[in-house]
Amino acid sequence: MEYSEKRGSDLMTVESLKELYVSAPDPKIYEAVLKNWDAIAKPLDGLGRFETVTARIGAILGTDQIDISRKAVIIMCADNGIVAEGISQSGQEVTTAVVRQMAKGTSSVGKMAALLGADTLPVDIGMSEKERIPGVLDRKIHCGTNNFRIEPAMTEAEAVRAIRTGIEIVSDCRQKGYQIIATGEMGIGNTTTSSAVAAALLSCDAGDVTGRGAGLSDERLLHKKQVIAEAIEKYGLYGADPIRILYTVGGLDIAGLAGVCMGGGLFHIPIVLDGVISMTAALLAERILPGTAAYLIASHRGREPAVEKLTKALQLQPVIDAGMALGEGTGAVMMLSLLDMALCVYRDKTSFSDMHITQYERYG
Repeated sequence: MEYSEKRGSDLMTVESLKELYVSAPDPKIYEAVLKNWDAIAKPLDGLGRFETVTARIGAILGTDQIDISRKAVIIMCADNGIVAEGISQSGQEVTTAVVRQMAKGTSSVGKMAALLGADTLPVDIGMSEKERIPGVLDRKIHCGTNNFRIEPAMTEAEAVRAIRTGIEIVSDCRQKGYQIIATGEMGIGNTTTSSAVAAALLSCDAGDVTGRGAGLSDERLLHKKQVIAEAIEKYGLYGADPIRILYTVGGLDIAGLAGVCMGGGLFHIPIVLDGVISMTAALLAERILPGTAAYLIASHRGREPAVEKLTKALQLQPVIDAGMALGEGTGAVMMLSLLDMALCVYRDKTSFSDMHITQYERYG
């Protein structure tokens, strides 16, 4: 089933979400972009993965005349009840403080996006702050999630509404002419929710995918791992349906980002992933709507241990390897800048004949 705004109310059920269909990007365009790269006066595959990544972007957009000048950064903001268990250094007030700076364009991601000419779209999808923040898109599902150590983080209906919200925001971006979307997030405690979701989806030990987040001592890291492991066992999440995993131990930001990833596939817009939270959302999206991963680009190899397993499951290769762990979407925005540089070579072609040299040929 194709997505349609007229069928928006249908998306309030798990069943209708699973009936959606994503067609594959155009393989002929992919090959055409690679041939265009080979005609540029440089060594074959000289720009490495940037050549294949841009070919994927062309295939997604349906053209070898690639233009990603209209860029958006969708930043899902939400609070997580699990912070009550002492799994983070700071409290939910930090979420509000950072999002206020995002709204002004003065947070880290705002400064980087402004330099690039990308528009930031912070979204309140589940912050505990009840007051509306000017400059933040109000799509609040609930004022934060429950403490999943005690009870499921949210209801199934809330999780589905959050997914639908992400899809609808991508639809709106497409209508406004955006050609590529980067993902970001803000929410204290979301490396715990993402680690819990990742462990359940990947059927691996919580200790293998849980990191220090913004910075934890050895003792508190051990506690964080135990909290996640106990929850997975309590709710029987290994092998569970992905949406049940999401609403049991996930976050509203993760749910919204899963919708953004799905929206990329539904509306043929490339989605640039940031770190572990958006990668966890991406794997959820792929499990719910197979084929979504073909529309995703992994920006960087972050420090959280789940990243390696998630990218392997998604069959994606992060481009940047700089040990980044800032969040907000900063890695994804940095990737956008690198794509711009690669595409300036692609668009402003210097041919072999321009340089009076013989074109390289492929053998084998």
